[in-house]
Amino acid sequence: MIDVMDPVAFETHPDRYKHWKLDLTDASSGIARLIMDVQEDHGLRSDYVLKQNSYDLGVDVELADAVQRIRFEHPEVRAIVFSSAKDRIFCSGANIYMLGSSSHAFKVNFCKFTNETRLYLEDASSESGIKSIAALNGVAAGGGYELALACDEIYLQEDGNSAVSLPECPLLAVLPGTGGLTRLVDKRKVRRDHADVFSTVAEGIKGKRAKEWRLVDDVIPRSKFNDTMTKRAKELADASPRAKAKGPGMPLPPLAGSRDRQGAGWIINFKYITLKIDEKKRVAELEVRGPDHDPPKSADEMRKLGPSWWAVQAFRELDAAMLDLRFNFLDVGLLVIRSKGELEKVVAHDKALASLSGSDWLAKEIALFQRRVLKRIDVTSRSLFTLIEEGSCFAGSLLEIALASDRVYMKDDEDNESGIRVQLSPANFGPLPMGNGLTRLQSRFLFEPKRAEELRGREGPMTTQDAVKAGIVTIAPDAIDWDDEVRVAIEERAAMSPDAMTGMEASLRYGGPETLETKIFGRLSAWQNWIFTRPNATGAKGALTMYGKPERPEFDWRRA
Repeated sequence: MIDVMDPVAFETHPDRYKHWKLDLTDASSGIARLIMDVQEDHGLRSDYVLKQNSYDLGVDVELADAVQRIRFEHPEVRAIVFSSAKDRIFCSGANIYMLGSSSHAFKVNFCKFTNETRLYLEDASSESGIKSIAALNGVAAGGGYELALACDEIYLQEDGNSAVSLPECPLLAVLPGTGGLTRLVDKRKVRRDHADVFSTVAEGIKGKRAKEWRLVDDVIPRSKFNDTMTKRAKELADASPRAKAKGPGMPLPPLAGSRDRQGAGWIINFKYITLKIDEKKRVAELEVRGPDHDPPKSADEMRKLGPSWWAVQAFRELDAAMLDLRFNFLDVGLLVIRSKGELEKVVAHDKALASLSGSDWLAKEIALFQRRVLKRIDVTSRSLFTLIEEGSCFAGSLLEIALASDRVYMKDDEDNESGIRVQLSPANFGPLPMGNGLTRLQSRFLFEPKRAEELRGREGPMTTQDAVKAGIVTIAPDAIDWDDEVRVAIEERAAMSPDAMTGMEASLRYGGPETLETKIFGRLSAWQNWIFTRPNATGAKGALTMYGKPERPEFDWRRA
C-alpha cells in the first residue's frame, strides 16, 4: 500500500484548478457554477487514472478551496450549482484504484477531509445563506451522490441513463465514506427500508422511483434541464439573506511559510504558527502566537487589514499546520500545544470580531472559518496536550484550542508573580461550537450544565488556581515538578498504542448530543476505520482489492 510520494499541499487557486471550473458568469444574478471536469491523467499519483469524473484528494482540495473562496471573496454569490462538463456522467465517486492502492491511514484521512469539505458546504447554506443545487446531468455514484446529498436540493436529468447510487457495500465491501448513509435517513428522511434497498443495488435508481423515494427532489427532462436549474438557482439566490451583504469580499492570497529539515524532524514556520516535528520521539510541538497589531475598530478597518488580520491569518496558518500534520507525519502520535503573546490582545481581537460579526457578513464569515478550523482540531487523530506556562496567551479563541485538548497542564504560579494566566472572552460562549452543537465549555461540564454559563461573567485573567477551580485545567504541577511531570506524561502517551488512543480520544471528545456531524466523525469514521482493515474489503481477495479483476472476491462469512 502506498501514499503520495511528496507532501500533500492544500493551497491552490482557481487559476490553477485542474479538475473544477468556477464559473462566475451569472454572479450578478447571485449564481456561481462549479463544473466538474476531472482530468484523467492529473491525479496525485501516477498509478491510477481518474476516469468518469472520479476523484482523489487533489480534486477535493480544489473543491474545498472553491467553496471557501465563494464564501470570502464573492459576497454577490448566493447560490451554487454543481454540474459536470462530461456527457452522461456527473461523478462516479472516489477513484477505486486510488483507494485500493492507498495505505489504510491515507484512506481514512482522505475520507475525513472530504467529510469536512461537504460539511463546510452545508455550513455555507445554514450559516451564510449560500444555497446549493446538485444538477445531476448524468450518473452520480458513490462519492458523487454524496456530494449531491451535501447540497440543499438534488435534481436528476431524465434521459434514460442518469441515475443515483451508493454502490460501496455491494461492490467494494466498504461503506459510503462521506456521510451518505447518514444523510439519506437523517437529512433527506428517506425511509429505512428504501435506503436499505438503494444502498445494496449497485446499478442505482433512476427516474420516477428516485423521486418517489426522496433520493432526488425532482427529475427533469434533458431538454429543459439547464433552463430549469438556472431558474431554480435564481429563486434560491433571490430568497437568500446573503442578498443583504454589503461591502467587498476578502481575497485569500497564498500563505507565506517555510518547511525545513531540522535534526530528527521538521520545522514548519508561518508568521503566527510554528509546527516542530520530532520523528524519533513521535511528538510534534505547535506554537500559536497572539496578535502583534491592534484589532480593527470598524468594518472598513477590517477590510484594510484584509487577510493579514490576526483573526484570519493565524487561523489560516493553524488550518494549514493541522492538515500538514494529519497527512504528512503519520507516525506522530502526540501534539503538544503552546502559545506566546499577550492575553489582553487576544481578547481585544475576539471582542472586535464579535462586535463586527453581528452586522457585517465578512466578519461573520471569519468567525465561521475559525469555527471550522477548531472543529478540524477536534477530529484530529492525535493526542492533544496543552501546556500553559510563562508567556502563554491562551485566552478566548486560543483558549478554545486548550479546551479542545485531551489534557491541559498549567504551571502553578503559587506566588502569582510569573504572570501565568488564562482568560475568557466572547469567543468561549457561542460562536465556536463543536460538532455536537455545544461549546467546548458546555461539553466540559455535561454533569453541571450551569457551570459553563456561570463563567460567562468571569472577566479578567485567571491564575492557575482560579483556572483549576473553574474547571479549565486538568493538572497544575508546581514549578519544581513541572518539567519532570510534563516530560513523563509526554513520554508515556507517545509510547501507547496509537490505535487504542485514537479510539479512546474519539469516544471521549464527543459527549452530549449526537448530531449528523458527530455521527459522521464518530460512528462512520469508526466503522470505516475498522472495515478498511478487514480482509473482506482490503485483504488479498477482498472486494476493494479485486475490483476490476476477473476473479470474484472471497469473503469471511462470519459476522463480528
